[in-house]
Amino acid sequence: MKLLRVGTAGRERPALLDPDGTLRDLSGLVADIDGTLLADEDALGRIRSAAAAGDLPALDATGPRTGPPLARIGKIVCIGLNYHDHARETGAEPPAEPVIFFKAPDTVVGPDDTVLIPRGSVKTDWEVELAVVIGRTARYLESAEEGLAHVAGYAVAHDVSEREFQTERGGTWDKGKNCETFNPLGPWLVTADEVPDPQNLSLRLWVNGELKQDGTTAEQIFPVGEVVRYVSRFMTLYPGDVVNTGTPAGVAMGRPEPKPYLRAGDVVELEVTGLGRQRQVLAQA
Repeated sequence: MKLLRVGTAGRERPALLDPDGTLRDLSGLVADIDGTLLADEDALGRIRSAAAAGDLPALDATGPRTGPPLARIGKIVCIGLNYHDHARETGAEPPAEPVIFFKAPDTVVGPDDTVLIPRGSVKTDWEVELAVVIGRTARYLESAEEGLAHVAGYAVAHDVSEREFQTERGGTWDKGKNCETFNPLGPWLVTADEVPDPQNLSLRLWVNGELKQDGTTAEQIFPVGEVVRYVSRFMTLYPGDVVNTGTPAGVAMGRPEPKPYLRAGDVVELEVTGLGRQRQVLAQA
């Protein structure tokens, strides 16, 4: 299923995109798309049954804003330097273990919402990523297979980053990762049954129409199931938590000088195979 949330910010309603592209209203069946729903197999089954029976009312697909596909996110765990080609372009050694940092849930905006360049920023960068949404409580998992079994679905994430704040201002990466609007998510949460192999997905990103990133999850150093297993050894993952799994090569930081960092007015578009497409116009905070 392709689950999403539509409406003005803070007042989104749950919806489903059916196979013929019709937007369907889920508000008569469920209150929202969140961790509570993803952990409830009976509720998900009712959605599937109603969709198959044609019982869901249609919505105007051209009218409402598309919001983030997940409400009430508990935490966003991010994996850094998780692509062989991205490590090479930044001159970093591939890590021996996954590099973990966090984004606050309040960085999440809709897939087409405005992204704000922070005040004083000169090094705002782009990163297309595969986001993993947890559907079952994961703690001390023993195998990558168990890790995959705890995934409810997948989405497109834009891990916007401010490189000066991240690497030149002291401390950890979090300063450059948690500026407002720095995690567009969506348009859809695609349930795991529609993504048979998360290591066979293409990721692409364009800036002002120019292709900047063109990668594949096959390049991941630590694949999705292993990432979930590894993270579960250090913290408990709950339904509705999100894991951003890293970005392939092609970011501004990895390019020759003068590096083409983002500026107000730039347009960023990004997509992951089968998970939909985002488009953001950059503006000054």
